[in-house]
Amino acid sequence: MRIVVSATLTVLWLAAAWLLWRTEVPEDLHTPALSAAAVFGAGQIARSERYARLLRVDLVLETVAQLLVLVWLARRRLQLRGPALLRAAGLGAIVYVALWLVRLPFALASLWWEHRHGVTHLGALDLVAGDWVGVLAGIALAATAAVVVVGFARAFGRRWWLAAWAALVALAFAWTLVTPYLAPRLEPLHDRELTTAIQSLARREGLGPTEVEVQRTRSRSREVNAEAVGAGPTTKVILWDTLLRPGVSRGEVLIVSAHELAHVARRHVLKGVGWFALLALPCAWVLARTTRLADPAEVPRAALVAALLALALLPLANTISRRYEREADWIALRTTNDPAADVAIMRRFQRTSLVDPEPPRLWHLIVGTHPTLLERVELARSWPR
Repeated sequence: MRIVVSATLTVLWLAAAWLLWRTEVPEDLHTPALSAAAVFGAGQIARSERYARLLRVDLVLETVAQLLVLVWLARRRLQLRGPALLRAAGLGAIVYVALWLVRLPFALASLWWEHRHGVTHLGALDLVAGDWVGVLAGIALAATAAVVVVGFARAFGRRWWLAAWAALVALAFAWTLVTPYLAPRLEPLHDRELTTAIQSLARREGLGPTEVEVQRTRSRSREVNAEAVGAGPTTKVILWDTLLRPGVSRGEVLIVSAHELAHVARRHVLKGVGWFALLALPCAWVLARTTRLADPAEVPRAALVAALLALALLPLANTISRRYEREADWIALRTTNDPAADVAIMRRFQRTSLVDPEPPRLWHLIVGTHPTLLERVELARSWPR
């Protein structure tokens, strides 16, 4: 009987993964092989490679340092006083704060490097004190997650991981809903002509009226960007005000807007929650087999196991992310029929962010959340006008 149940659950898991994996991009799509130097310029590529080299080292060292801190916390078995769930919340918060503090010097080194290359205008004080809302939200989320897993471990015995998994998925969905309210410096899009054009794109992509706001980033960065956040009634598209500055063509703004609207139309944010649910299920089982979370002192150990599992799953998670980003590019091209604007904005991304348009394959496989800029240009160049 157990074998039948396990086989059924495996089939259902694989079927759900297959449904989430599908995109509108043709699987047999062939794109031209372009030279990065020809598209972006040899000088720009050399500059971006030098810029990316230190950031890669910084990220690797930061990851190692955070793992070492988690190992230290797990070995210390900190004992707090008070009720079990309160101790769990406290240890969850301690783990989050410790990781934030360990990350801080590496973030400062990255900020110094970005400032030296003119990518950001932020100072050290802005980095440390600027995102206090996000830090407090992270502490609250870590404390809540710790309370959930410890509470369920104490209440449900050996099968606690199933109940905790369901609760964590619900928590992830709730986090998705509230994320738009945590974004700082938002204001309405006052350009009526642009608003009308973006809402027209939304209709062409099968959406109703979609909230579009502008984030004030010009004083902090020269990068151009946008994002789709939230789900259901909290969905909104956020355009950075650097994207709206003089010199950026209307076609570039519209292709970026169409890309973000495609994320909304294809429910990529909700699909991300779906993938979290699928991947968190076996991870919760592993967590139950490697920790004794009825004891709140096991929270740091659980955080270490979760971090190792997240690292192991990172290539898969980023492969999924790249598929969805490619689908959003595809739908944006179909909606605007403007591949020239797509190529132009990719070149602007490279100039303003100094993104390496063709990073090392292994690095891109592990940490790349988007197709490379060269791959995105190749997709645009293959588009029949």
